[in-house]
Amino acid sequence: MLDIKFLRENPDIVKENIKKKFQDRKLPLVDEVIELDKEARAIQAEADTLRGEKNSISKQIGALMAKGDKEGAEEAKKKVAENSARLAELEAKKPEIDERIKKIMMTIPNIIDPSVPVGKDDSENVEIQKYGEPVTPPFEIPYHTDIMEKLAGIDLDAARKVAGNGFYYLIGDVARLHSAILSYARDFMINKGFTYCIPPFMIRSNVVTGVMSFDEMDAMMYKIEGEDLYLIGTSEHSMIGRFIDTMVDEESLPLTLTSYSPCFRKEKGAHGLEERGVYRIHQFEKQEMIVICKPEESMDFFNKLWSYTVELFRTMDIPVRTIECCSGDLADLKVKSFDVEAWSPRQQKYFEVGSCSNLGDAQARRLKIRVKGKDGNKYLAHTLNNTVVAPPRMLIAFLENNLNEDGSVNIPEVLRPYMGGLEKLTPKK
Repeated sequence: MLDIKFLRENPDIVKENIKKKFQDRKLPLVDEVIELDKEARAIQAEADTLRGEKNSISKQIGALMAKGDKEGAEEAKKKVAENSARLAELEAKKPEIDERIKKIMMTIPNIIDPSVPVGKDDSENVEIQKYGEPVTPPFEIPYHTDIMEKLAGIDLDAARKVAGNGFYYLIGDVARLHSAILSYARDFMINKGFTYCIPPFMIRSNVVTGVMSFDEMDAMMYKIEGEDLYLIGTSEHSMIGRFIDTMVDEESLPLTLTSYSPCFRKEKGAHGLEERGVYRIHQFEKQEMIVICKPEESMDFFNKLWSYTVELFRTMDIPVRTIECCSGDLADLKVKSFDVEAWSPRQQKYFEVGSCSNLGDAQARRLKIRVKGKDGNKYLAHTLNNTVVAPPRMLIAFLENNLNEDGSVNIPEVLRPYMGGLEKLTPKK
């Protein structure tokens, strides 16, 4: 969310940013919020004046009564009553205007970084760099659920009966592999100096609206019926929410945290052939990383975060590439975002396995996460988040890139300690 002062002083910059995000329908909101802001400030000024007059006249009443000037005292009381009535009117009107301003401000997109490429949607995202040589083996690679079934590692039919589409049972070695990847990712990030955390898996609505846009909230979040609670779509929501309405000492920054959680998502919309199986699901698990830092440090951390994901995947011999999200593909709170995509030998293309985002001070402004500097000055922190790894989708890339012609799957050396020393998974069917 933008600072209202910035919007007031730079409406043309805000409008140009809206155009870059191809959200022209929001352009009139800039002028509307400026007018509402003028009205709100005029009301505040009048109310402050009335309160001052009221206090001054109230003091005069006693003096007039002491002099025996009853007529003057009655006139003063009448003026106080008039001021009180007008003040009550203004005090009733101000919250309504403030709420309207807040709603508009929460829909106006954050100012994107100048380096972000301008484009309408994800078809115009830009490839930054490839890491590792994509390999296509001399044999046909089955669909990922077929690989899992031969390993006796998945049961989608039972999951549909129990929970419906978009759920799964992982079994045996495949389930163990899933947990091994998460454990390895946890230790990988701890070795990078991040503090490990397991957060609440439900959050209140004021945290939800603090960490994401309304469009994202509607498309993603499951609400607990009858309670002010939502299931988290990613642990970032809960982790950033931990610092709601706090004053952080500058000396304690940066805060670098890595967190495990299950994630729950509606995943609205039609799903194509390549999004069957465990590609796009309602429940999955993820290792996440977040950073809370000083504004001048956020871009350096942004580049560190996505590089950690690349490094993790390369230690498991999975070719990846980085994609910069164009302006039209950025969620409204984001300043800049990279996707990490893994190579799929079966599809002969890359697909998303992680996303790294710099949100500037947008989340901090909504959640009131402030920093107290050494000089006593207070300012808003910057927040960032990035996927370390998110199985079971990551399993698709893992299985395809480590599959042998006989249906067995090689276990990279870094994962073997988490798999009881196993070097290979072998078909059971």
